Amino acid sequence: MKYRYTEKDIELLGRIMRAEAIGEGREGMLKVGNVVTNRIIANCLTFRDVKTLSDVLYQPNQFASVNSPLYNSGRATAKEKELAKKALRGHKLFPATNALWFHSLDIGRDCRPTWFDQQLSGRHKNHCFYGPDPGVCDELS
Repeated sequence: MKYRYTEKDIELLGRIMRAEAIGEGREGMLKVGNVVTNRIIANCLTFRDVKTLSDVLYQPNQFASVNSPLYNSGRATAKEKELAKKALRGHKLFPATNALWFHSLDIGRDCRPTWFDQQLSGRHKNHCFYGPDPGVCDELS
């Protein structure tokens, strides 16, 4: 990944990974981190004007959990920071490899085949991941 990150970025990413996926385990949290970092490097769709981790997290109508107690209840743990660093260094896990979206499901529900007009790339526990069609976001390839 070609993004020069700061200690603040590690902290913020660790907190959003916790808030969005604490119940999904380390792998699920890292996949959420993949979506966040993908949005930083993507220069396509609704992510053309987001260039920093803060831009991504606070982009309107994207991460509701930035207002949640899990996000705002304190500093990221050592584990969360370790996962954040992995994501920022470009460690990718399928199905979030090129995903720009995810959403959480109620238990027992199936993933929608599309989300924001993008195709389902896969599922991890109760999170569904969606990526752009081939050729739409070349910087993610």
